[in-house]
Amino acid sequence: MNRLLAVAAIAAVAYAVPATSQDAATLTRIRDEGLNRSQVQSMFNHLTNVIGPRLTGTPAFKQAVDWSAQKFKEFGLDNVHLESFPFGRGWTLEAQTLEMTAPRFMPLIAYAEAWTPATPREVVGRPVYIGDYANMDSVKAHAAELRGAIVLATKPQDFFITKDRLQPTAHDQPVPIGAPRPNNATGPLARNVMQQFLHDAGAAAVLRPTEGGMGTMFVLGSRTTTAENSVPSLIVSSEQYNMIVNGMRAGAPVSLRVNVKVKYHSADTNSYNVIAEIPGTDAVVGDEVVLLGAHIDSWHSATGATDNADAVAELMEAMRILKATGIRPRRTIRAAIWGGEEQGLLGSRAYAQAHYAGEANAKARDKFSVYLNNDPGTGPIYGWYSEGNGGAKQLFDQWLMPFTDIGARRNIIEKIGNTDHLSFIAVGLPAFNTIQDYADYDTKLHHTNMDFAERVDAAGLKQASVVLAAFAYSAAMREGRFPRAVVTP
Repeated sequence: MNRLLAVAAIAAVAYAVPATSQDAATLTRIRDEGLNRSQVQSMFNHLTNVIGPRLTGTPAFKQAVDWSAQKFKEFGLDNVHLESFPFGRGWTLEAQTLEMTAPRFMPLIAYAEAWTPATPREVVGRPVYIGDYANMDSVKAHAAELRGAIVLATKPQDFFITKDRLQPTAHDQPVPIGAPRPNNATGPLARNVMQQFLHDAGAAAVLRPTEGGMGTMFVLGSRTTTAENSVPSLIVSSEQYNMIVNGMRAGAPVSLRVNVKVKYHSADTNSYNVIAEIPGTDAVVGDEVVLLGAHIDSWHSATGATDNADAVAELMEAMRILKATGIRPRRTIRAAIWGGEEQGLLGSRAYAQAHYAGEANAKARDKFSVYLNNDPGTGPIYGWYSEGNGGAKQLFDQWLMPFTDIGARRNIIEKIGNTDHLSFIAVGLPAFNTIQDYADYDTKLHHTNMDFAERVDAAGLKQASVVLAAFAYSAAMREGRFPRAVVTP
């Protein structure tokens, strides 16, 4: 047994708390409400198929935020409000054309990167391929060819993401945690200098492939490094990008047509979190907070179904279940729907800093019980990453046990990165993330143009909502302070 597991085992003994008959009856009511009178599917459908993609800073994002706040009010939750934080200008893709016009016509599967500028006009012509140039100096020597050109910036994509991350609840030994590393095709220009160089050279647009295969494209973008006067940038399906480059290498007279129209949003440069709660009723611990969270923002090339509309719908449904069953928690159960997660956990970080960081918030930190986040993966909640906190894992093991018949598996002691729980860990608070299913998640769904509602199972939505509600209830009702991580020298 390694040191981390030994510490976890010792801590687990100290925090064992038996469930009461009242707890068992309440969990039965939670399960009945969530499985037999669920509203989660309709909320998920509204986020994905009615509102659609929810890129932070866009009107669609604000529509989603306002709608979710209104739903919380309809559920009868207390203290429903928005909290703003600085973000910057938003961006919407309004129209796009990318076609091969010679040596034959073919529409191309492509998507403009977020915050990319518009093309000044429709551009038609023979593209310039620079992927085989050795370095920047080689490109500079041919800079005159780039003016007004559609530039193919990298070599063909010859390796793809073909495996999803391992499912940690399906293995007895620890497995590597997190998404596969990106494998982008290489070219002579580093990504951090390419946009500026091509802009200065007068290029009309730049095309790059993706490490996704079979028409799957990973499409992101940067609001901070993409200036309005940079070069319009599009991601093209790897197979079609490779076809164009290999045809050009063989002497084919390839011609492309590209046109991109975008709109920047600068009237409101804030983004928003949605906050709502069920107040605690206990005279001693009623102002302590059990916080549930998920991020509502998504990328723009699909509807953000698995990242992260499913988790938001599950969070909202969990709060509805708790309210509908008439639960009066000892501690306050608070829900937070975050904005700006995809740009660096911005919403949760702003909230944690404002409410829990520093000496001025020492009392609030002392009144904070636990944060439970729901993000990577989709489908039923199999368990939780315990962040090396043995006391938390022991509680999670107890709380998860009643749901093994509907898909719960086990919790693991390991940590996971890149989710909103890190914003709370950074200020010294116990914070954790769910473990869900990763089948097709890293290869086909996460940040791709294939992240649509069809990839989410209705039964999984219900199960996850029930488990979230049950964990919130259990954390809110238990005796004693939620265990902080054991720090070893």
